[in-house]
Amino acid sequence: MEYEKTQTLISEAERALELMGRAIRMAGYRNLKSHQPRMAQKISNAAIVLQKKAGHQGSDSLVIRHELSSGIDFDCVGNVLSGERTKNNLALQGFLVERQAGISKGAKVNGGSLMCQSLDRQGRIQNTTLMNGVNSLSVHEFNSYSGSGQRSFRVRLEMTDGASIQREYERTFTTRNLL
Repeated sequence: MEYEKTQTLISEAERALELMGRAIRMAGYRNLKSHQPRMAQKISNAAIVLQKKAGHQGSDSLVIRHELSSGIDFDCVGNVLSGERTKNNLALQGFLVERQAGISKGAKVNGGSLMCQSLDRQGRIQNTTLMNGVNSLSVHEFNSYSGSGQRSFRVRLEMTDGASIQREYERTFTTRNLL
């Protein structure tokens, strides 16, 4: 039973880390076909916003913005991104940990819920639960605003089954589109 729970935690953590990595790599992307000189600075300033200790149990939050590509883009829960799912022509993907929804006060909680933030068809922020059992999300930036414009982030998820299993999963990601 413990082996199966551990494998489930590994699978969920890998999926969440891959979604966050994909978003980090997309941060600041500008579609050359829709390129507007004044938008370049606006995208660069808002491409990645990291808030330390902003979520459940002191977890960090990460918000990423980018323009849409000429192909098909998806948000962190698999919705196809379109012009109506943007604000000021920028798509948004956010990750944060909140207290598990639907748990009554005083009840034992198996960590928090990792939430995905994206924009709905009216351009409003919507939160969707990616997974439960997350004790914390921490994001550490390494080379903030290096000469190349690229930024590197170490993302760490601490997961639990609420009983005997506590595991940390970590990956490092680098932006591709920041100037």
